[in-house]
Amino acid sequence: MNKIERLVLASASPRRKELLAQIGITPEIVPSTLEEKITTNVPEEAVMELSRQKAVDVASRRQPGTYVIGADTVVAAGGKILGKPVSHEDAYRMISLMEGRTHQVYTGVTLVYCGKSGNKVRTFVEKTDVHLYPMSDGEIRAYADSADPMDKAGAYGIQGKFAAFIKGIDGDYNNVVGLPVGRVYQEIKQMLEQEDKE
Repeated sequence: MNKIERLVLASASPRRKELLAQIGITPEIVPSTLEEKITTNVPEEAVMELSRQKAVDVASRRQPGTYVIGADTVVAAGGKILGKPVSHEDAYRMISLMEGRTHQVYTGVTLVYCGKSGNKVRTFVEKTDVHLYPMSDGEIRAYADSADPMDKAGAYGIQGKFAAFIKGIDGDYNNVVGLPVGRVYQEIKQMLEQEDKE
């Protein structure tokens, strides 16, 4: 990993920055300014599409030798994508759909290596199943009316107050926070090894 001179995170998410810091990576933060376009309502495809748009956009303005990480996370309940809530009422609706059930969190990640002879792009998706305890209407309302759900996909953060309702997960915890850093590290390592061979 110490061979990476420049690593750029194409996201303004403080949670993703913290997760990378946890594994010893301090990226430059350059959020994509591209207007995001989703052409599918299949959660896995949507996050891969959006992460690729962000990473490719930022990579187009970077020097050779730079790695760019683009990521997008969505929550899906019953196969339907739940984005960030637009209001507290919307947050209430989302939490009501998920309480007492299992839902999925998908993070699409695109890694772009800016090479001298063109860019190398690798995209993958990580899925985690999240099981919630049943919640009373009062609990849903109190959480939905707080500031907590407003900037988060699916209207909750697993690392905040909502942890009180998490029964368990199958998969990568960090993926639910916003970036499967273990997988990101392994994928970058593979890209570095390929660079060495070429």
